[in-house]
Amino acid sequence: MSFKSKGDQSSGSFVSKKWSFVLCLACFCAGMLFTNRVGTVPKSKGIMRTTAMEAEKLKLISEGCNLKAKEEKHVSKDIIGEVLKTHHAIHTLDKTISNLEMELAAARAAQESILGGSPLSTDANRAESSRKRRYLMVIGINTAFSSRKRRDSVRATWLPQGEKRKKLEDEKGIIVRFVIGHSATTGGILDRAIEAENKKHGDFLRLDNVEGYLELSAKTKIYFATAVTLWDADFYVKVDDDVHVNIATLGETLVRHRKKPRVYIGCMKSGPVLSQKGVRYHEPEHWKFGEAGNKYFRHATGQLYAISKDLASYISINQHVLHKYANEDVSLGSWFIGLDVEHIDDRRLCCGTPPDCEWKAQAGNACVASFDWSCSGICKSADRIKEVHRRCGEGESALWSATF
Repeated sequence: MSFKSKGDQSSGSFVSKKWSFVLCLACFCAGMLFTNRVGTVPKSKGIMRTTAMEAEKLKLISEGCNLKAKEEKHVSKDIIGEVLKTHHAIHTLDKTISNLEMELAAARAAQESILGGSPLSTDANRAESSRKRRYLMVIGINTAFSSRKRRDSVRATWLPQGEKRKKLEDEKGIIVRFVIGHSATTGGILDRAIEAENKKHGDFLRLDNVEGYLELSAKTKIYFATAVTLWDADFYVKVDDDVHVNIATLGETLVRHRKKPRVYIGCMKSGPVLSQKGVRYHEPEHWKFGEAGNKYFRHATGQLYAISKDLASYISINQHVLHKYANEDVSLGSWFIGLDVEHIDDRRLCCGTPPDCEWKAQAGNACVASFDWSCSGICKSADRIKEVHRRCGEGESALWSATF
């Protein structure tokens, strides 16, 4: 009986240890499971919260960048707008200053004319009324006392006469005058001949200077100063009386540059400085241009060139201090050195005589001016200009149908 009891106790103890091990293992697994779940949930929530916060930050940063970009774009537009306004204001101010300079030049010239006791021109009595309107251009044809035949040949070809010339002024805004000074003996036979010719045609601009080949630089300066005083125009043109001109083509060429300030238009060249005495175009002041063999600065050839009103006013205001070289085209070019001037090289202003100008006209590229380089004008122009006009002229209808 006691044996049985002992055996029963051993069996119960054995069962208890076995179940204890199973229970411990189950508890361990349950604890691990519980620990993992408890640890994972807070960690996941933390990550989710962090991710949400970072997303919010990124969103704010993105919105901030977009806002900054928009602000920068707006500021950029404002800056561009201000620059354009400033540019427009400068351009307006520049034109205002030019107009004031022109008025000042006119006042000075008128005062000098009164103090000198002699009118600047036969057109002086009409100066005030002429300045009330704006012209496209004033064309001054440089001529001499001995050039009566040349003047008549020009009148017979490209320069309208009588009522047509008046129509040219009134409808097209183009003034054309032969430009001449007076003889060394004022009131002599040469001056009386010009006065008689002017009474017949009414197409002269008389200058207060002594005529002479060596005085061409002075004549050019006085011409521009006088013309800008008498007529308010966009451009002032100088042409020689042995050159053929297509007026409509000249006008169409100039209007392309009408809105530009300080324009100098012609066939630009840079010829050699001739130091040898006795040769044509000798330069007495050759030493100013450096070593022998040097060339002049760029300037327009003297047969025909045009300048804007600003530059004509500048010449008028500063005429007493502008230096005169032996050659008038060199003198004109030198007056613009150091100024903010746009040099426009247009080769249509220096075409050759037929067949050169004729071929260009047939190709639809009509020339503004035609002459022979070998003669610095049309050779024997009084006899040949009619032929040049017939073959290279733009036709009368071109002038009256042109709109500037």
